[in-house]
Amino acid sequence: MEPPHFSEWVTAGKMGTGRAPRVDSFELEPDSLLAGKYRVLSCLGTGWEGEVYLVRERKTGIERAAKLFFPHRNKGERASRFYAAKLHKLRNCPIVIQYHTHDVISWYGTPVTMLVSEYVAGELLEDFVTRFPGNRLTPFQAIHMLHSLAAGIECIHALGEYHGDLHEGNIIVLRYGLEFDIRLMDMFYWKGTKAERIREDVFDLVRLFYDVLGGQRYYAKQPPEVKVICNGLKRSLIAQKFRTAGQLKRYLENLEFS
Repeated sequence: MEPPHFSEWVTAGKMGTGRAPRVDSFELEPDSLLAGKYRVLSCLGTGWEGEVYLVRERKTGIERAAKLFFPHRNKGERASRFYAAKLHKLRNCPIVIQYHTHDVISWYGTPVTMLVSEYVAGELLEDFVTRFPGNRLTPFQAIHMLHSLAAGIECIHALGEYHGDLHEGNIIVLRYGLEFDIRLMDMFYWKGTKAERIREDVFDLVRLFYDVLGGQRYYAKQPPEVKVICNGLKRSLIAQKFRTAGQLKRYLENLEFS
Protein backbone atom coordinates (compact mmCIF):
# COMPACT_ATOMS: atom_id res chain seq x y z
CA MET A 1 0.00 0.00 0.00
CA GLU A 2 1.27 3.46 -0.90
CA PRO A 3 2.36 5.55 2.12
CA PRO A 4 0.25 8.71 2.29
CA HIS A 5 3.23 11.09 2.49
CA PHE A 6 4.38 10.01 -0.98
CA SER A 7 0.98 10.05 -2.69
CA GLU A 8 1.14 13.64 -3.90
CA TRP A 9 3.18 15.50 -6.51
CA VAL A 10 5.08 18.62 -5.46
CA THR A 11 6.43 20.90 -8.17
CA ALA A 12 9.84 22.51 -8.09
CA GLY A 13 8.16 25.90 -8.08
CA LYS A 14 6.76 25.21 -4.63
CA MET A 15 10.14 24.84 -2.99
CA GLY A 16 10.20 27.17 -0.04
CA THR A 17 12.82 29.82 0.54
CA GLY A 18 12.47 29.96 4.31
CA ARG A 19 14.32 27.99 6.94
CA ALA A 20 14.63 24.37 5.87
CA PRO A 21 13.71 21.71 8.46
CA ARG A 22 16.50 19.48 9.71
CA VAL A 23 16.12 15.90 8.52
CA ASP A 24 18.74 13.28 9.41
CA SER A 25 17.05 10.27 7.82
CA PHE A 26 14.02 9.65 5.63
CA GLU A 27 13.75 5.98 6.65
CA LEU A 28 11.78 5.06 3.54
CA GLU A 29 10.18 1.64 3.71
CA PRO A 30 10.44 -0.81 0.79
CA ASP A 31 7.51 -0.41 -1.63
CA SER A 32 7.13 3.32 -0.89
CA LEU A 33 6.11 5.23 -4.02
CA LEU A 34 8.13 8.31 -5.02
CA ALA A 35 6.67 10.98 -7.33
CA GLY A 36 4.14 8.43 -8.53
CA LYS A 37 6.83 6.81 -10.70
CA TYR A 38 9.42 5.00 -8.60
CA ARG A 39 8.97 2.13 -6.16
CA VAL A 40 11.54 1.95 -3.34
CA LEU A 41 13.46 -1.32 -3.12
CA SER A 42 16.12 -0.60 -0.50
CA CYS A 43 18.42 2.04 0.97
CA LEU A 44 21.87 2.10 -0.66
CA GLY A 45 23.51 4.52 1.74
CA THR A 46 23.48 7.76 3.70
CA GLY A 47 25.81 10.70 3.31
CA TRP A 48 26.25 14.28 4.42
CA GLU A 49 23.82 15.64 1.80
CA GLY A 50 21.14 12.97 1.89
CA GLU A 51 20.24 9.36 1.29
CA VAL A 52 20.39 7.18 -1.82
CA TYR A 53 17.76 4.53 -2.52
CA LEU A 54 17.52 1.74 -5.04
CA VAL A 55 14.21 2.24 -6.84
CA ARG A 56 12.35 0.62 -9.71
CA GLU A 57 10.65 2.66 -12.40
CA ARG A 58 7.02 1.57 -12.39
CA LYS A 59 6.36 1.74 -16.13
CA THR A 60 9.58 0.15 -17.36
CA GLY A 61 10.77 -2.02 -14.46
CA ILE A 62 14.24 -0.46 -14.79
CA GLU A 63 16.20 -0.05 -11.58
CA ARG A 64 17.55 3.41 -10.79
CA ALA A 65 19.31 5.19 -7.94
CA ALA A 66 17.37 8.03 -6.31
CA LYS A 67 19.24 10.56 -4.17
CA LEU A 68 17.02 12.44 -1.70
CA PHE A 69 18.59 15.61 -0.32
CA PHE A 70 18.17 16.63 3.30
CA PRO A 71 16.38 20.01 3.10
CA HIS A 72 18.80 21.78 5.45
CA ARG A 73 21.71 20.63 3.23
CA ASN A 74 20.00 21.81 0.06
CA LYS A 75 18.76 25.32 0.76
CA GLY A 76 17.38 26.92 -2.38
CA GLU A 77 18.24 23.63 -4.15
CA ARG A 78 21.85 24.79 -4.45
CA ALA A 79 23.37 21.38 -3.68
CA SER A 80 21.06 19.43 -5.97
CA ARG A 81 21.44 21.91 -8.84
CA PHE A 82 25.23 21.76 -8.52
CA TYR A 83 25.19 17.96 -8.45
CA ALA A 84 22.88 17.62 -11.47
CA ALA A 85 24.75 20.23 -13.51
CA LYS A 86 28.12 18.61 -12.82
CA LEU A 87 26.89 15.11 -13.68
CA HIS A 88 25.47 16.47 -16.92
CA LYS A 89 28.69 18.27 -17.81
CA LEU A 90 30.68 15.09 -17.13
CA ARG A 91 28.22 12.76 -18.87
CA ASN A 92 30.85 11.60 -21.38
CA CYS A 93 33.31 10.56 -18.66
CA PRO A 94 32.89 6.78 -18.30
CA ILE A 95 33.70 6.80 -14.58
CA VAL A 96 30.78 9.13 -13.76
CA ILE A 97 27.30 7.79 -13.02
CA GLN A 98 24.75 9.05 -15.57
CA TYR A 99 22.14 11.54 -14.37
CA HIS A 100 18.54 11.07 -15.54
CA THR A 101 15.98 13.40 -14.00
CA HIS A 102 14.90 15.74 -11.18
CA ASP A 103 11.74 15.62 -9.06
CA VAL A 104 10.47 17.19 -5.87
CA ILE A 105 8.43 15.00 -3.54
CA SER A 106 6.60 15.71 -0.30
CA TRP A 107 7.92 14.14 2.89
CA TYR A 108 5.35 14.71 5.63
CA GLY A 109 4.53 18.04 3.99
CA THR A 110 8.16 19.06 3.50
CA PRO A 111 9.39 19.48 -0.11
CA VAL A 112 12.37 17.21 -0.75
CA THR A 113 14.49 17.26 -3.90
CA MET A 114 15.15 13.91 -5.57
CA LEU A 115 17.69 13.29 -8.33
CA VAL A 116 17.41 10.03 -10.26
CA SER A 117 20.46 8.49 -11.92
CA GLU A 118 21.58 5.15 -13.29
CA TYR A 119 21.97 2.32 -10.82
CA VAL A 120 25.35 0.63 -10.87
CA ALA A 121 25.30 -2.86 -9.35
CA GLY A 122 28.75 -3.10 -7.85
CA GLU A 123 30.59 -3.17 -4.54
CA LEU A 124 31.88 -0.23 -2.54
CA LEU A 125 35.66 -0.13 -2.49
CA GLU A 126 35.68 -0.19 1.32
CA ASP A 127 33.81 -3.52 1.23
CA PHE A 128 35.75 -4.87 -1.74
CA VAL A 129 39.07 -4.49 0.11
CA THR A 130 37.85 -6.56 3.08
CA ARG A 131 37.61 -9.67 0.88
CA PHE A 132 41.40 -9.87 0.59
CA PRO A 133 43.94 -11.22 3.09
CA GLY A 134 44.64 -8.66 5.78
CA ASN A 135 41.83 -6.45 4.44
CA ARG A 136 44.22 -4.90 1.97
CA LEU A 137 45.28 -5.15 -1.66
CA THR A 138 48.68 -6.27 -2.90
CA PRO A 139 50.89 -3.58 -4.49
CA PHE A 140 50.15 -5.01 -7.94
CA GLN A 141 46.38 -4.87 -7.37
CA ALA A 142 46.55 -1.42 -5.79
CA ILE A 143 48.57 0.03 -8.67
CA HIS A 144 46.03 -1.26 -11.20
CA MET A 145 43.19 0.16 -9.11
CA LEU A 146 44.99 3.51 -8.89
CA HIS A 147 45.57 3.56 -12.65
CA SER A 148 41.87 2.95 -13.37
CA LEU A 149 40.88 5.70 -10.96
CA ALA A 150 43.45 8.14 -12.33
CA ALA A 151 42.32 7.44 -15.90
CA GLY A 152 38.71 8.16 -14.92
CA ILE A 153 39.55 11.31 -12.99
CA GLU A 154 41.74 12.49 -15.89
CA CYS A 155 38.59 12.89 -17.99
CA ILE A 156 37.02 15.02 -15.25
CA HIS A 157 40.13 17.19 -14.87
CA ALA A 158 40.38 17.64 -18.65
CA LEU A 159 37.01 19.40 -18.50
CA GLY A 160 38.28 21.74 -15.78
CA GLU A 161 36.24 19.98 -13.11
CA TYR A 162 36.98 17.97 -9.96
CA HIS A 163 35.30 15.31 -7.84
CA GLY A 164 35.91 16.86 -4.43
CA ASP A 165 35.42 13.93 -2.08
CA LEU A 166 37.24 10.76 -3.17
CA HIS A 167 37.24 8.03 -0.54
CA GLU A 168 36.58 4.30 -0.24
CA GLY A 169 32.92 4.84 0.59
CA ASN A 170 31.93 6.50 -2.69
CA ILE A 171 33.85 4.40 -5.21
CA ILE A 172 32.01 1.43 -6.74
CA VAL A 173 33.95 -1.54 -8.09
CA LEU A 174 32.01 -3.32 -10.85
CA ARG A 175 34.69 -5.76 -12.00
CA TYR A 176 38.41 -6.22 -11.65
CA GLY A 177 41.16 -8.17 -13.33
CA LEU A 178 44.03 -6.64 -15.27
CA GLU A 179 41.99 -3.42 -15.01
CA PHE A 180 39.38 -2.19 -12.56
CA ASP A 181 35.95 -1.14 -13.83
CA ILE A 182 35.02 1.65 -11.43
CA ARG A 183 32.28 4.26 -10.98
CA LEU A 184 32.19 7.30 -8.72
CA MET A 185 29.39 8.36 -6.40
CA ASP A 186 28.71 11.94 -5.32
CA MET A 187 30.26 15.22 -6.39
CA PHE A 188 30.96 17.98 -3.92
CA TYR A 189 31.38 21.73 -4.12
CA TRP A 190 34.16 23.25 -2.04
CA LYS A 191 35.38 26.81 -1.75
CA GLY A 192 38.58 27.66 -3.54
CA THR A 193 39.69 27.58 -7.15
CA LYS A 194 39.16 24.58 -9.39
CA ALA A 195 42.95 24.25 -9.69
CA GLU A 196 43.15 23.83 -5.92
CA ARG A 197 40.38 21.24 -5.97
CA ILE A 198 42.07 19.32 -8.79
CA ARG A 199 45.22 19.13 -6.67
CA GLU A 200 43.09 17.83 -3.78
CA ASP A 201 41.68 15.11 -6.05
CA VAL A 202 45.23 14.00 -6.86
CA PHE A 203 46.16 13.91 -3.19
CA ASP A 204 42.98 11.90 -2.47
CA LEU A 205 43.95 9.41 -5.19
CA VAL A 206 47.34 8.87 -3.58
CA ARG A 207 45.75 8.64 -0.13
CA LEU A 208 43.32 6.00 -1.42
CA PHE A 209 46.26 4.03 -2.80
CA TYR A 210 47.99 4.28 0.59
CA ASP A 211 44.85 3.19 2.45
CA VAL A 212 43.97 0.13 0.32
CA LEU A 213 47.54 -1.10 0.85
CA GLY A 214 46.91 -1.15 4.60
CA GLY A 215 47.91 2.37 5.57
CA GLN A 216 50.57 3.28 8.10
CA ARG A 217 50.70 -0.20 9.62
CA TYR A 218 52.20 -1.71 6.45
CA TYR A 219 53.83 1.31 4.84
CA ALA A 220 57.38 0.71 6.08
CA LYS A 221 57.45 -2.71 4.38
CA GLN A 222 56.07 -1.51 1.04
CA PRO A 223 58.36 -1.75 -2.02
CA PRO A 224 60.15 1.42 -3.23
CA GLU A 225 57.76 1.67 -6.20
CA VAL A 226 54.88 2.19 -3.78
CA LYS A 227 56.70 4.71 -1.62
CA VAL A 228 57.72 6.82 -4.59
CA ILE A 229 54.02 7.21 -5.42
CA CYS A 230 52.89 7.91 -1.86
CA ASN A 231 55.72 10.35 -1.06
CA GLY A 232 55.03 9.80 2.62
CA LEU A 233 51.65 11.50 2.00
CA LYS A 234 53.41 14.87 1.93
CA ARG A 235 51.16 17.20 -0.05
CA SER A 236 53.98 19.39 -1.33
CA LEU A 237 55.89 16.42 -2.77
CA ILE A 238 52.77 14.90 -4.32
CA ALA A 239 51.81 18.25 -5.88
CA GLN A 240 55.27 18.64 -7.39
CA LYS A 241 55.25 15.18 -8.94
CA PHE A 242 51.58 14.83 -9.96
CA ARG A 243 49.80 18.07 -10.83
CA THR A 244 46.82 16.28 -12.40
CA ALA A 245 45.34 12.80 -12.48
CA GLY A 246 46.60 12.50 -16.05
CA GLN A 247 50.19 12.97 -14.92
CA LEU A 248 49.71 10.32 -12.25
CA LYS A 249 48.21 7.92 -14.81
CA ARG A 250 51.14 8.38 -17.22
CA TYR A 251 53.63 7.87 -14.38
CA LEU A 252 52.00 4.54 -13.53
CA GLU A 253 52.05 3.48 -17.17
CA ASN A 254 55.82 3.94 -17.25
CA LEU A 255 56.52 2.52 -13.81
CA GLU A 256 59.21 -0.14 -13.68
CA PHE A 257 59.57 -2.60 -10.81
CA SER A 258 63.07 -3.51 -9.68
